[in-house]
Amino acid sequence: MKFGISTFVTDEGIRPDALASALEERGFDSLFLAEHSHIPASRETPYPGGGEMPRVYYRTLDPFVALTAAATASERLLLGTGVALLIQRDVFHTAKEVASLDLLSGGRFLFGVGVGWNREEMRDHGTDPRTRGALLNEQLQALKAIWTRDEAEFHGKHVEFGPAFSWPKPVQRPHPPIYIGGESPAALARLAEHGDGWLPRPHTEPDEINRVRDRLAEQGRPGLPVSIFGAGRDEERIARWADAGVERVTFLLGTKPESETLRRLDELAAIMERHR
Repeated sequence: MKFGISTFVTDEGIRPDALASALEERGFDSLFLAEHSHIPASRETPYPGGGEMPRVYYRTLDPFVALTAAATASERLLLGTGVALLIQRDVFHTAKEVASLDLLSGGRFLFGVGVGWNREEMRDHGTDPRTRGALLNEQLQALKAIWTRDEAEFHGKHVEFGPAFSWPKPVQRPHPPIYIGGESPAALARLAEHGDGWLPRPHTEPDEINRVRDRLAEQGRPGLPVSIFGAGRDEERIARWADAGVERVTFLLGTKPESETLRRLDELAAIMERHR
């Protein structure tokens, strides 16, 4: 099983280039970065973890910029979004950012996407929270068209554009792997229809992973890789995920200054070595 890191990169923690270098030195295979464009001051939507929203949500760097910095400081590390809030993004800008990062990194990008949870944040981008799932499905189809066709067009209910050119194209063909975040019925339907991998959260039981895989196989999508997103240090649970055929576990890394981050990475690397 492979091991990576999922985290928030902010202006108050370790730089993404230093983090990437440290991860590669310790044998981690991937880095997944969170995204929030902003946090509305109204705070009407409760924080899913309960209590006050952590400070990192307010200070997150743009993941594509941060991952580009990480790419320059590494050679083998896979670079992912965990997760990109595509429903708050322009399709053409996102297509170009993904393709540019994949090109500059030599084909190391993993595109993790999800529908998000902060309704005020969505509305500030002009997104109706009630239709965000349908919007994301069309956006994924539109992105694939842009990445794989010289002259692309898309005509849907939520995404609409006529014939257009957009370069660069991604290095990975037909496009970087799309990892679908979430465990809801809608997310699993999205995975079956549009995904190349699944990014479930750490409360997902190994038995559930096996059930999802069986359903995907029945739908003609066998063998999709699974990466656990934001795991803790429970080694018994890690072993059970390995038995269930999970490809990768990403540890949730707190956002701290460089010296403290390196100490925590050493601790996580020790766990990794016991389960590789």
